[in-house]
Amino acid sequence: MRELLQTLCALPGASGCEDAVRAFLRAQAAPVADEIREDSLGNLMVFRKGKTSCGRTVMLAAHMDEVGVICKGYTEDGCVKFGFVGGVDPRVVIGRRVRFGEVRGVVGIKAVHLTTRAERKTMPKTKDLYIDIGASDKKAAETRVPLGTYGVFDSDCVCFGDGLLKAKAIDDRVGCAVLLKLLLEQPAVDTWFVFSVQEEVGLRGAQCAAFELNPDICLVLEGTTAADLAEVDSAKQVCGLRRGVVIPFMDRATIYDPQLFEALRALANGSGIAWQTKHRVAGGTDAGRIHLTRAGVKTAALAVPVRYIHSPCCVAAMEDIDGMLALSRRFLEYMGEDHHEF
Repeated sequence: MRELLQTLCALPGASGCEDAVRAFLRAQAAPVADEIREDSLGNLMVFRKGKTSCGRTVMLAAHMDEVGVICKGYTEDGCVKFGFVGGVDPRVVIGRRVRFGEVRGVVGIKAVHLTTRAERKTMPKTKDLYIDIGASDKKAAETRVPLGTYGVFDSDCVCFGDGLLKAKAIDDRVGCAVLLKLLLEQPAVDTWFVFSVQEEVGLRGAQCAAFELNPDICLVLEGTTAADLAEVDSAKQVCGLRRGVVIPFMDRATIYDPQLFEALRALANGSGIAWQTKHRVAGGTDAGRIHLTRAGVKTAALAVPVRYIHSPCCVAAMEDIDGMLALSRRFLEYMGEDHHEF
């Protein structure tokens, strides 16, 4: 799992430009897949027959895209002006490395000793930032990074501390990694594995994929914000690292199916899998579009807590990731049993 995450997180895949991630996942899935579909938006949908059929269309989903930047213009001295793709706090990018394909750069801002006292008291705006790619002038910058070029954070994936992983794009390459693991080992039931696009800019890909497949039941696998830090009030910490996989009952986009929520809790307890739920309703996932598809889809979610989410240095715990894999696998086994009522 660690090696797979290191590979996936290193790939560039800003929303709308997920090509490298999709190509890797398709190549891995192709030898075992019974059917592979790609739609015009870029969603990758892989079907694999399971050990049995539950008589329902089961879908597991995770998004391939990550937050990033896009070139919007240039300065006369050869720096790139940019906008964010997805929700990024400008404070976390200053001084960070960025890459546009093979072109590397650093996010810059006016030096602190040139700012006024008033400027130092306010959060920097994106328009005040630039990316220094080392170009000598505007013409050179235009040649190296044309308008509309996507960029991603240039951040190494490393293990540190007591079982922690630091990387860009853990949200949601962790979900993609779990889906791929389940796909390669053959699921307990017939399953569609959906690797969606453009989640970070409006849950767009998942809506198209769900309309295409029309599932009866869907489980969304995600990374979710963790604020388990000493200076954050306990009521606002949402969830925490090393406390287990997150089973949310609702977020800002979805009220998850109560039966599926209770089933996942019971499965976790019965299998000895550590779990937690969110202490604060925050964020949203592809479930926000999936559960509204056609006549409605019974939808649940699992998530891995991620510190410093949507930044160059996201942090997650391997034990939480392993827990999400174990509970997802147990959920598919449960779908092949006869005792559930949904």
